[in-house]
Parts: sequence; structure tokens; C-alpha cells
Amino acid sequence: MNKSITKEEIAELPIRAFEGKINVPLTEEEIYAAVDYLRRYPVLGFDTETRPNFRKGQHNNVALLQLSAGNEAFLFRLNKIKLPEVVKQLLADTSITKVGAAIHDDLKALVKLSPFVPGGFVDVQTIAKQLGIENLGLRPLAAMLMGIKISKAQQTSNWEIPYLTAAQRLYAATDAWVSLEIYTRLNAMLQQGITAE
Repeated sequence: MNKSITKEEIAELPIRAFEGKINVPLTEEEIYAAVDYLRRYPVLGFDTETRPNFRKGQHNNVALLQLSAGNEAFLFRLNKIKLPEVVKQLLADTSITKVGAAIHDDLKALVKLSPFVPGGFVDVQTIAKQLGIENLGLRPLAAMLMGIKISKAQQTSNWEIPYLTAAQRLYAATDAWVSLEIYTRLNAMLQQGITAE
């Protein structure tokens, strides 16, 4: 496998997105059911979204937490439901691995919202670096490891609007799903002793 990939090479790849069921749990019952489902899996794809700032010095709280497992993704609208205790317990559970890219700032933002000690988190960029991969963003990693292009069109959209658009939901679910897929492939490379050249 190559160490790096160009933007031009990524542009040539077929675009793909999450194809499973996307859930947006809002009631206490829905939130508990979501966490119950996610706890059945040893590894979860993880990401967050925050409404972007276009003014210097302005900071917004994290608005969305995405967790993906099996063929379902769950989008927790933290700007509406805050960070429920049951979700914090899942994020603190060291027996369940949560995987994402560049997760340091995501975790800092979640802890700022409601204090807890994150447990079981793995950054796919750390593993990619160990394997000699140079392009560490989610998009290049998806391109190199999965042969797909993921859309970044919704990245700077408003994650605090009353109802997420279908495009926002798909984008958010895709990021969590792709993190999980990348982790699975990187792990396989580690176990087989394959490195980038």
C-alpha cells in the first residue's frame, strides 16, 4: 500500500456513504435503546460535529455525537439533549473501543459539555502513523484503505438547526461508519505486519 495519495487521485474514486439505518434518538426511551444497541458491539465508530464559527474568538459547544456499529448509526443531538448520563457511561467504558480520527479535540469538547473520563478511545491516525501512512485525514485514509471518496460538503453546515437535513444525517453517519471501517483495515494490517511503502 502507498504511503500517501493525492487530491487528484481521491477525486477519481467512486463516492460512497453509509448505507445502513440512521437513528436520531431524542427521548429518554430512544436514548436508552440506542445505548443498549451500541453496547452489544466491542468496537464503535465515533465522531462529533460542531457548528462552525466564521467570527474570530467565537466558540460553539459540540452539537452532535455520532456512534456507529453493525449497520446502524446513532446521531445524538447534544445541543438538544445535552450529554445524557447513560451516553457518558458508554463513552467512559474501557471495555468498548471507540475509534475515530483526530479525536483529541472531540473528547475535549465533550468533557467540557459535561465532565467524564473518556475510556477505550483509539485514534486511527495513531495506528496509520505507526504503519508509515502519511496522509492521516479521514478522507485520504478512506481513499487509501477502502478505495472510496467520502463527501465533505456538509462539514461546515449548521449542526444546530431544528431538524438535521437528510444530507447532514448521511454525512454525520458516514464519518462514524468510515472511522470504524478504517480501524478494521488498519488493525488487519498491524496483525499481518503490513506497512505502507
